[in-house]
Amino acid sequence: ITVDWEPINAHRGVSVTLVKHATLLIKDVDRVLLIDPVFGGIFWFIKDFTPLAFDLAAMPKPDHVLITHGHYDHLDEASLKRLDPATHVISPLGYASEFKAAGMTHRTQLDWYTHWSDGKREITLLPANHWTMRNPFIGPNRSLWGGYLIKTAGGPVIYVSGDSAYFDGFEQLGDDYDIDLAIFNLGAYAPRWFMAPSHMDPAETVQAFEEIQAKRLMIAHWGTFRLGDEPVHFPPRHLKHVLAEKGMLSRWIDLGHGQTYFF
Repeated sequence: ITVDWEPINAHRGVSVTLVKHATLLIKDVDRVLLIDPVFGGIFWFIKDFTPLAFDLAAMPKPDHVLITHGHYDHLDEASLKRLDPATHVISPLGYASEFKAAGMTHRTQLDWYTHWSDGKREITLLPANHWTMRNPFIGPNRSLWGGYLIKTAGGPVIYVSGDSAYFDGFEQLGDDYDIDLAIFNLGAYAPRWFMAPSHMDPAETVQAFEEIQAKRLMIAHWGTFRLGDEPVHFPPRHLKHVLAEKGMLSRWIDLGHGQTYFF
């Protein structure tokens, strides 16, 4: 994966770059938000289909790192260690030991529906229908998980779902917030008998998008690691089919890895 950082650095508004997997870089006027940074592989037995072919030093330096939950394809200590340890980290409750191990001590913990603001932008942690675990011997759900609502300084309101199964909370979020762009994690959804409690499939993603009433749709969490039965390149193909059936293709921002959407 290569990224042309020059137009991103030059852009004075808001942009969203799909780096790889669920790693998103949001340039918000004069600040950079990096979500769930994973720059390499996660386990030796899981192939990385989208290795980075650029020097991380060329990437805009993040001012804030947002972590959605503790699964290893979202909270990667090796990737965090490649960032400035003084970088501000925003996360759900918990994860103190993970961030300490990564050397990152400037952090804000959020509960659902609480937010952090610097006076220009506001970041709120929202519920997701998911779970988290770092150590099977300790057990699951010792820390929180969620998605984020980002009210940018540049104007657009961006919703990042994080990992989530379908639940009725999307309709409530649509009633509560006016969202310009909804970014849903779509991947590792097959087989449904196993994955349905953790991840949405394309049909559920479109349903959630309709209920959240966002203007535009984008997807992440596909193409990099095969964590379900579906091949890694299937999610956008399946999504396109569902959107076409509903006459909603014009609302989809079809970004490949390394590509950027500019508001």
